[in-house]
Amino acid sequence: MTKNNFSRTKTFSCNKLALIFSFVLLTAAACKKTSAPENVASAPKERLASKLSAEGDFSILAFNDPIKLFDGGSGVYHSYRIPSIIRTKKGTLIAFCEGRVNNNRDYGNINLICRRSTTDGTGWGPEILVKSSAGTWGNPTAVVNQSDGKIWLFMSYNDAGLSQTGENGTTKITQPGQRKTFVCYSTFEQDGNEWSEPVNVTAAVKPANMVWDAVGPGIGIQKRFGSTAGRLIIPAINRNIYSDDNGSTWQYNAMPGGTSEGTIVERLTGVLMRNDRGVGSTELYRYKSVGGIGTSWDTFEKVTALPDPHCEGSILRYTDSPSRILFLNSASQTTRTAMRIRISTDEGVTWPVSKAIPQNGTGNAKLGGYSSLVKTPDNMIGALIEFNENTSDSDNSHRSIYFHKFNLAWISQ
Repeated sequence: MTKNNFSRTKTFSCNKLALIFSFVLLTAAACKKTSAPENVASAPKERLASKLSAEGDFSILAFNDPIKLFDGGSGVYHSYRIPSIIRTKKGTLIAFCEGRVNNNRDYGNINLICRRSTTDGTGWGPEILVKSSAGTWGNPTAVVNQSDGKIWLFMSYNDAGLSQTGENGTTKITQPGQRKTFVCYSTFEQDGNEWSEPVNVTAAVKPANMVWDAVGPGIGIQKRFGSTAGRLIIPAINRNIYSDDNGSTWQYNAMPGGTSEGTIVERLTGVLMRNDRGVGSTELYRYKSVGGIGTSWDTFEKVTALPDPHCEGSILRYTDSPSRILFLNSASQTTRTAMRIRISTDEGVTWPVSKAIPQNGTGNAKLGGYSSLVKTPDNMIGALIEFNENTSDSDNSHRSIYFHKFNLAWISQ
């Protein structure tokens, strides 16, 4: 297996004694009134953010007003698509997406951008350019290394005149070298404010004869259980890209084919589960495979409890005890505008609890499409969801992305 090297802090009066004693009592009383338990208010934010236990008051319903985080047609970009969101070790939320310059299509000049929130998603900073040059920089797929706080961002690339299908005057991608994989990073100190120059890792992470390819999009994971705990994993078509040395080198592990855009989650046993988009003439459901890198993977099988219009979805472990895994997609076989969030309490075997994400558009403007999930530092759920500004003209309409925030009680009510 080829690896790619990726280089990259004794005498007092009675009056005095009485006065001192009184001061000590008053100080202790004041401290008792104002001090919070260390594990709630005084603990470092990054430590609180890393917990996966059942924290918070889940009896209070919470659904915050959606925030239009990326507004297509309002500035430089015609459209914003393909969201990814992560929480850094510092507790910052970083929302990534593609900024499509001239139209909403999957080809042409497309940049990768991000915005940051240090206030649990209530406020967001300006757009930060991650990668911009002629060509299609897409499929942002991010993962955080909890060991050193470094944020890794994988992306797919091809020249601007190329496309998957060769439509509208573009040239169809037919050669393995035309579709490439790049990765960049932001350090713990940079926390998403600055990004390294992306490095081409195609030779190490993509089969030599593979023509069309895509990483993610969405998020990767870091394994937490078993002998390979600490491993960084990025889902990709027909394989998983991974690193066992904190991102210094990357390689891939093949898995059964027959699906497209992939999501991944780790079960409490250390076993991995992929939940992928169907392709071609396959039935309109999500497709699941369970296994592990270095062991074996089950053949993908349809999940009839998860209808899907052949679109990207997003998955996220929310808590360990009790076990809760979240899944979000358009729960329809006919439209991308029926977004529904689900909860599994048996490690992704069944999905008994679910709730529709409310439509916040009017007329032909509709919420729905690609998405990405994150657990916010205040123990709520953040979701980036695409928004079509005019579903009656989807070929030309501006596309935007909203940030939603809600809690478990709202899903379960």
